[in-house]
Amino acid sequence: MMEITFPAGVKVNAQYKGFEIATDQPERNGGENTAPAPFDFFLASLGTCAGFFALRFCQQRDLSTDGLRLQLTTEHNSETKRLDRVEITMQLPKAFPKRYRKAIIRATDQCAVKKALLDPPTIELITL
Repeated sequence: MMEITFPAGVKVNAQYKGFEIATDQPERNGGENTAPAPFDFFLASLGTCAGFFALRFCQQRDLSTDGLRLQLTTEHNSETKRLDRVEITMQLPKAFPKRYRKAIIRATDQCAVKKALLDPPTIELITL
């Protein structure tokens, strides 16, 4: 179970599996900008999940990860202000074998966060 707490101002923290994940809002939203905003963590979870699968692909084949990078670019709908598109660009190491290019993309596409977005769970809010 994850517990959400409210330490001060507009800070909202999550305690999960022995870790505390601190969030805050930018100053323009009434925060102090002391930590990433919750939506930033959402994007980071997508990027780091995809990155994990790319990393493991290379590690399992003893391929160098020197120079391996992923970049996320987002586009928002100007009317709804909602996230419209996320593009993940993968920079492969210079010595990365051409024969594995399609395979690392398939492996990276196995990201659990991406899969959860493509087939979203039901999210239910219950009050006590």
